[in-house]
Amino acid sequence: MLIVKLSTVKMQRSWQVLVLVLVSLLSLPSSSFSTADLPLSADGKVLELDESNFDHAISSFDYILVDFYAPWCGHCKRLSPELDAAAPQLAKLKEPVVLAKVNADKFTGLAKKYDVDAYPTIKIFMHGIPVDYYGPRKAELIVRYLKKFVAPDVSILESDSSINEFVEAAGPYFPIYLGFGLDESVISKFAINYKKKAWFSVAKGFSEDIMVSYDFDKVPALVSIHPSYNNERSIFYGPFEEQFLEEFIKQSMLPLVLPINYDTLKLLKDDERKIALTIVEDEDDDQTKNLITLLKAAASANRELVFAYVGSKQWGEFTDSFGDKKTTLPKMVIWDGKDDYLMVTGSESITGNDYASEISKFIEGYREGRTEERRVAGPAIISFISSLMGIRSVYIIVIIVAGIMLYRTKDDDNEYRRVDTPARDQADQSSSSNSHVERTEYRAGDKED
Repeated sequence: MLIVKLSTVKMQRSWQVLVLVLVSLLSLPSSSFSTADLPLSADGKVLELDESNFDHAISSFDYILVDFYAPWCGHCKRLSPELDAAAPQLAKLKEPVVLAKVNADKFTGLAKKYDVDAYPTIKIFMHGIPVDYYGPRKAELIVRYLKKFVAPDVSILESDSSINEFVEAAGPYFPIYLGFGLDESVISKFAINYKKKAWFSVAKGFSEDIMVSYDFDKVPALVSIHPSYNNERSIFYGPFEEQFLEEFIKQSMLPLVLPINYDTLKLLKDDERKIALTIVEDEDDDQTKNLITLLKAAASANRELVFAYVGSKQWGEFTDSFGDKKTTLPKMVIWDGKDDYLMVTGSESITGNDYASEISKFIEGYREGRTEERRVAGPAIISFISSLMGIRSVYIIVIIVAGIMLYRTKDDDNEYRRVDTPARDQADQSSSSNSHVERTEYRAGDKED
């Protein structure tokens, strides 16, 4: 009997100890058992991140691409399997790139922190620093694109075949700089500074056939190539001093004549030069193609300007904002990339058969200051802002302005209140109903790019 009682006491004490241990564990800070403490690995799977493990993931990998998505977004649904297919290939790289995703519609704090205002928004975190991703969205092309970020700052090429292989592997999404007869140290600083925007290499061994192929006739030379613009090339023969070299690199980041669209507008954000913008009827007709050839010649001689063109047929909202719609096309303006542009007096349109002379006349008039300053107006401003900010931000701005106007209207109503206002009450109800419909339509329509 005594033995039974002793056993019972021991069991009770054991349970008490167990309960105390459990209580102690539960009383510890929740961060002690956060998923942020769990090890993360580049195992070829797309990581699912949330607010508990996001910072841990970003600090765990030197290169991680994050897809901020919404479950209802059509573009997001199409992108997801492409990321799943690309992840294992990127995990096998010598310096792996990890793919991850965040339900930004649910974890709004992360979305706000990283300025996510459209779905999907994709960012590459390099050593913890986020950079917007504007690259392709098919698995094979995603892999090729992301290899850029883990490649050497400057690739050393030893033969003709290695040069051709390097250019082929680089793909079409970044300009390529090939140094011939140059020491690696000459461009290494710029290769680091502009690694996010271009490929850099130095060819140690090459033949005359390569010189003919890349259009240079003496060394040292630095050749820039734009694969996505018919392999357009620019050649720099020096002086290879820092100031002049960087000026060439910066100016040749863009092609000689840039087509204006949503993607290229984003590229212009980083360029401080003014834009010689040519507005044409149709980007695809033969007249425009001939004009672009002449614009390239003008761009080569006037590198302090970005030369660009846009078709009224392709982007009417944008082109209508630059002056009178009755002005004969093609026409040229000098645009600051924001809200203002200059018309050159006497060169409002490019008329006649001698486009080359008309372009020269326009540039000369601009240099001499024969200009009239004007303001960009109309839908193009909204299009431009939305392309850089995301449509969600534009809606927020519109809602804020509408709220201010509504508040002022209520103040006026309070000041001049009437006793019998059935008609106004009915209008207010109708306005409220319409406002609800607009909000519903916006939420139902998604924020896809």
